[in-house]
Order: sequence, then C-alpha cells, then structure tokens
Amino acid sequence: MNFLEQIWLIPLFPAAGALLNGILGKKLPKRIIDTLACGLVGTAFAFSVGAVLQLLRLPEQQRFFRTDLFTWISQFVVSWGFQLDPLSAVMILVVTGVGFLIHIYSTGYMAHEGGYYRFFAYLNLFMFSMLTLVLANNFVLMFVGWEGVGLCSYLLIGFFFHKKSAADAGKKAFVVNRVGDFGFTLGIFLIFTTFGSLDFSQVFEMTKARAATGAISAGDGVITAICILLFVGAMGKSAQVPLYVWLPDAMEGPTPVSALIHAATMVTAGVYMVARCNALFVLAPKAMMLVAVVGALTAIFAASIGLVQNDIKRVLAYSTVSQLGYMFLGCGVGAFAAGIFHLMTHAFFKALLFLASGSVIHALSGEQDIRKMGGLKDKIRTTWWTMMAGTVAIAGFPPLAGFFSKDEILWQAYSRGHGLLWLIGAVAAGMTSFYMFRMMFLTFHGQSRVAAEVEHHVHESPRSMTVPLMVLAAGSVAAGWVGIPHIIGQYLGNLPNAFERFLDPVLEVSALETGLRPAEWTEGAVMLVSVGIAAVGLLVAWTFYLKNPALPEKLKTHFRALYITLLNKYWVDEIYDTLFVNRTKDLGNLLARFDLSVIDGGVNGSAWLTRLTASISGFFDYWFVDFAVRRSDLIYYMSYPLRRIQTGIIQNYAALTIAGILLIVSYPKILPIIRYLFMK
Repeated sequence: MNFLEQIWLIPLFPAAGALLNGILGKKLPKRIIDTLACGLVGTAFAFSVGAVLQLLRLPEQQRFFRTDLFTWISQFVVSWGFQLDPLSAVMILVVTGVGFLIHIYSTGYMAHEGGYYRFFAYLNLFMFSMLTLVLANNFVLMFVGWEGVGLCSYLLIGFFFHKKSAADAGKKAFVVNRVGDFGFTLGIFLIFTTFGSLDFSQVFEMTKARAATGAISAGDGVITAICILLFVGAMGKSAQVPLYVWLPDAMEGPTPVSALIHAATMVTAGVYMVARCNALFVLAPKAMMLVAVVGALTAIFAASIGLVQNDIKRVLAYSTVSQLGYMFLGCGVGAFAAGIFHLMTHAFFKALLFLASGSVIHALSGEQDIRKMGGLKDKIRTTWWTMMAGTVAIAGFPPLAGFFSKDEILWQAYSRGHGLLWLIGAVAAGMTSFYMFRMMFLTFHGQSRVAAEVEHHVHESPRSMTVPLMVLAAGSVAAGWVGIPHIIGQYLGNLPNAFERFLDPVLEVSALETGLRPAEWTEGAVMLVSVGIAAVGLLVAWTFYLKNPALPEKLKTHFRALYITLLNKYWVDEIYDTLFVNRTKDLGNLLARFDLSVIDGGVNGSAWLTRLTASISGFFDYWFVDFAVRRSDLIYYMSYPLRRIQTGIIQNYAALTIAGILLIVSYPKILPIIRYLFMK
C-alpha cells in the first residue's frame, strides 16, 4: 500500500471518530465509544508509521510528498492539501503516537466520569485539528488547524463546565489565544501581500530566490515584521511570556487533556510553526534574537514559579512553559533541529509525567496537593518508577532523552556566541531539576501525609492506565539516542546526529552567530556543566525534603518576600486583571450604560412617541370617525323603506308612479282633512 498517497487519511480517521461519537455517542455503550476513538487514532498512527517509513526510502533531498485534494479558495488559489517532509513526519509520529497512548489511558481515567462520549469526541477533534495543522501545505489550512486546536482546548479545559473554575479557565485560554492569533493572522496577510501566495513551497522558494538575487537581504524590514507577527501567534499558542497565563489554569481540565495539550498537540504548534517558517526567520536576525530572548526568559521565569508550587499538576504546567522556552531558545539561535528534537523528547516525558500524576490523583481520590501526599512509593510502585523515569529525563541526566535534547540546545546557544542565553538556560535547568525532584520526594518519599480516610484504599491504577505509562517511560529513556551529540558520536564510531541529519533538507542555516565557534572539547565541558547543574538541583531537593525537612520552612521565613512573590506568581494575573481585564470590564460597563441611555433611550423614546401618536389617533378615530360611522346607522334605517320598493319589477314602478300622480292631484283636497285630523 502506498501510504504516502494516503496521507490525507491520517487526519480523517480521528475526524471520523469525533463525528461518530459526537452524533451517536449518547446512545452507544462505553466500550463502543472508546473502541471507536482509540481504534481510529491507532489507525492514524499506523498510517503515519507507514508513510514515514516510505519517506525514509527516498533519497535525502527528495523526501517530500505533496497531495492537493481540491482547490478550496479559487480567488487566490488556496488548496485543501497536505505535505509530508521530515519536519511534518516527526510531528505526525509524535501527535498520533503519544495521542494514541493518551486515548488508551483515558479509557481507565474517565471510566466513571459523566460525558464519556463527549470527552472522546472532543479528544478526536483535537487530534484532527493538530494533524491538519502539521500536515497542511499552506498557511490558510494551517490556520484552520491552528484555530481548531484553540477551540478544542476551550472545550476540553472547560470539560467540567459545571465548575466555575473550569469554565473560567476555558474562557481564559480562548481569550488569551485570540491575542496571539491576531498577530498570526496579520502575519499571514503580510505574507500574501509580499509574495502573492500562501503556499509553503511557493513562499519559501520565492524567499530563497529573492535572497539569492539580493532583492531581500538579512534584516529586511518586511520579513522582520512578518516573523515578529508570526512569533506573536506562537507566543500565544505555545504559552510564552507574556501570553503564558492560560496554560497553568488549563489544569482545570481532566488530566489526559493536560497531557495531550502539554505534550503532543496545542503548545507544540507554535514551535512547529516557527520551525516550518525557518526560511523566513533566518533572514530576520532581529526577530530570531527576539525568539531566543523570549524563550530564555520564559524558561527561567516559569521555572522560578515552579519552585514553590504545591499542586502536582501545576508544577508540571510551569515546567511545560519552561521547556517550551528551551525550544524557542533553540530555534532563536538558529538551531531549529535542536528545538524540534527537544519537542519530540519532551512529548514522551511530559505525557508520562502528566499521566503518572493522574494515576497519583486517581489513587488518592482526587487529591492534588503534594503536601498531603508522601510515602506512596511502595503503594503505587509502577506509577512511582515510571514517573521517576520522566523526572530524571526532564532534569537532564544521561542517558535519558531529556539530557540529549536539552544539552543540544544549551550547547548550540553557547557555541554560537550567546553566552548569556546559555547561562539563563543553565540556571533554569538547575531549577527544573530541583522542583521536579521536590515534587517526587514530597509525593512518593518520606512520611505519609495522606488523609486517614483516603490512605486505607490507596491502590495502583488499572492496566489501561499503567501500560501507557510504561511505554512512555521507555520512550523517555530511549528517544534521545536518535540525536546523540557530536562529541559522544565520535566515541561510538563517528555516529552522526541522525535526527539533525534527517531534518537538514527542510531547515535553513542561520547566520545568527556573534562569535567564533569554540573548540570541539568545549562541547564536553558544557555537557558536564549541564549535568553538574542538574545534580546540584537534585542534591538541594534531597537535602530540603528528605534529609532536613524543616529547612524549607526556615528559608520561607528568612526569604519571606521572595517566597510570597514566587507563590503569587509575580502577581502577573493580578496585574493583567488590573490593567486589562478590569479596564475591559469598565469599558464594557460604559458601553452598556451608553447603550441603555442613548441607544435604548432613542429606541424607547421613539416607541413612546409612537404610542402617544397612536393614542391621539385612536381618540380621534373613536370619537370622530367611528362616531360618524355609528351615526350612519340612521341612514341605513331610513333607506330601508326605499330598499323595499326597489324590486326591479316594472309593474310595481308603474303602480308607484300612478299612486304618486294621484297623491299630487288629490293633495289640495286631502290637505284640509289632514290638518283637521292632526292639528285639531
């Protein structure tokens, strides 16, 4: 079977699941619902694997396949079409593979929740939207998928819509993403204005051709504007400062939703879009520097907030924001392959961590506060060791996946002359190691702080939940080996970085370097420093929460102002409420009053005037027109005798005529008699 020619079916499978469960799910048993949802996503994964394997058989420079199903918008030729190249190949494997495991996990996690069919319909729709986004061959179709994942995030974050906090979180995600989407939309308009096309191949080929002829040079103002606008869209979708505030609140949704959003779908869309547009970004050094700086600042900013979070899912949420910052840091310094590599490895360990946290919450009857946990290691052992694998991976310890991808980003930043960005990333890595092991130690180790009524029935999750954890744990361990660093490859028979080599045909080389590349041995030194920083984070967490548990409380007292600042997340939400939300509400109230007093006043005033006019008209009509009509009854009765003689018979008319003549002739004789009778 030629899977390449059938790539259009890959997004269609989950779309069919969403349609069937959405329409018929209410009347279907749960087994049919989850079989449809999981089976169709699994089929999409199988087709993805088949298509990627066939793509790998092609020569490196010919690994590109495109299919246009039909012309969607004919005015300026926008097709409904898909393309598969190394970049989209990585994405569809991540989306369908990790998404399939999350679907299976959901059958156990959501088994006793209401709205079962609705949940899987939304989940399938999410998959369809993300697959449309990554397989699209033009900006318009990408935007359809882009908006689709935004809609699905709103539906799934607010899945428990009877909870005000969940409904508010869904609205917050929707509104904040609209801000970013506005920038993305303007960027698309500017691309069409500049190139006259929205097709990826045409836009990027024209960009390269104009750059080769000198029509466009590095730093061109229009290209820079396009890239900045596109990045604004990416900031919203991928939760970068200052548009990150929706992502932590997204924890109000079911845990499988958190895993899907954070690992395989929505938040990776912005990183993918920037990497897809690399041909534009390499010609906009200022825009790329903006991407790198925002990524680095987001990484350390979110990591600092994660240091003091106590909700197990919110710890992971801020870690996602931070890790996305690393991906943008990689893309911003021109290491697009490193950014996508971290996206891929992050999908494994972040999905694992979220699903494992869901297993903990499931075991503790909904408890999410890590201060009320502890001592769970031997009670839910599978959850413990799989979550530990994810923690070691995200902390950056070799030989797990996170070490290879995070170290590659830090090395690329350092080797390209961005020492300050490397330092920020390294400090954020130490923070990541600390707060992740803090979470693990408080959750699984030490004395139990679980409530007595909950502790007696703590149990491991069903196999439908633990098997996906084990598969993801294996990915968290092994996935990094497809992109081994050059210095390690030298000691393994000069093995190349296979992942970087695979993506080379679709990625442009950036000139964003501010110094000479350091000697090769420096990569090993930077790597050792990175591992050392992660080890320091682990050691500090162990000291604080296992060796000397009283120490954190002392530090809270000693550095109370800093602790309160971090605990309140720098008051960013409160600042946004004051500057934007409340001002928007004030404007809304002002417009409401204007509407009530001016608009409604005019409408209601005209209605009052109409009623007054109608009342006067009614009075005149009743007392004059109707009075005249009523008086016309007299005419009716007076005309009655005359109507009686209008028979239409000529003999009657002749008789009346003769009677009239006789009356006239005899009138002088009769008049005295009448006077005598009536005037006597």
